[in-house]
Amino acid sequence: MAGALPQGDPAPTDGRLPADLRIDADAPFSAYLHVPFCRVRCGYCDFNTYTSSELQGARQDTYADTLISEIALARSVLDEAGALRPLDTVFFGGGTPTLLPAGDLGRMLRAAVDAFGISPGAEVTVEANPDTVTPEVATELARAGVTRMSVGMQSAVPHVLAALDRTHRPENVRTAVEAGRAAGLDVSVDLIYGAPGESLEDWRLSLETALELAPDHISAYALIIEDGTKLARQIRRGEVPAPDDDLQADMYELADQLLGDAGFSWYEVSNWARTPEQESRHNSAYWRGTDWWGFGPGAHSHVAGLRWWNVKHPAAYATRLAAGESPAAGQERPDATAVALERVLLRSRMAEGLPIDVLSATHRTKVAGLIADGLIDPASALRGTVVLTLRGRLLADAVVRALTD
Repeated sequence: MAGALPQGDPAPTDGRLPADLRIDADAPFSAYLHVPFCRVRCGYCDFNTYTSSELQGARQDTYADTLISEIALARSVLDEAGALRPLDTVFFGGGTPTLLPAGDLGRMLRAAVDAFGISPGAEVTVEANPDTVTPEVATELARAGVTRMSVGMQSAVPHVLAALDRTHRPENVRTAVEAGRAAGLDVSVDLIYGAPGESLEDWRLSLETALELAPDHISAYALIIEDGTKLARQIRRGEVPAPDDDLQADMYELADQLLGDAGFSWYEVSNWARTPEQESRHNSAYWRGTDWWGFGPGAHSHVAGLRWWNVKHPAAYATRLAAGESPAAGQERPDATAVALERVLLRSRMAEGLPIDVLSATHRTKVAGLIADGLIDPASALRGTVVLTLRGRLLADAVVRALTD
């Protein structure tokens, strides 16, 4: 299970938005639907997920109905605030959404569309464990309105999968990708690099295997050791080595080279797509700070600068909604300083870049030095935008510190 929820102010039990909240009726709106169930907990994962032994009375077979009741609450709250907008993107994340029957995912999607409407050409993504995707599942998801599947490949190397506690069969990645393709879905594959015992050649094999699948999109994330996870405890006890920063940098450079040679372009530090149309529009909504409602236990939401988060455990989540109450555990309104910091942190990671004019006068003076250090693209800076070079992507945290400290 994930760590503690953020500190914040109490959230109203009826879920109402503050009367003084000014919502832009033209701003994009997205929905995140969290499915918190997993068969096995991966050793590196600190997401809000639960195996069957941790559910404490919560039920997978009634989960869709419980989440649909939160959708009804959101519809009422946004309607009262005069802020109903059609959905531009929907994302089923987890956990393992495809542990639920495809029919349940379809019912949840229909409830969201019925409540808010959906924009023409909206992106609807489902994360999937390779072992849970069959041609029948992919077809049913596509018929329900899903447009995109994100397959959790992580690695093509058995000993790397074992180090990550991933239990899927590597050959089922191809089965899942082909099933998604046959159903007419765009397909993304997710990779992780820097696992204990993973060599640069192991990583090359994973990249080459992923490219052989001909996906539309690839995410490649450096392994981060999160406090409280099994992997963090193993490293602390000296059972496995901590990730090597230099090796991870080499792995990133290799990924950028191979993906670029295969026709992919980076649009965010850890994400590459074949075309701009195949970028993850949902994740881009987060990076751009637009509005979204997060449904499910532990899910976070953001509307017009107000943020709130739901109670973590599925049983507590279900109990709140059964009582006709909002599942929100807390809320906050970040001040201007926090909002500016987050804008730099997120927008500077995107290939579209960070407008220089949003920086303070003091921080604008830092741009020339970052160009001289090879961290920012000079031509983009002349056009008024901070765009990271390859070296800058490897040192993105240093760029953010320079533009915010």
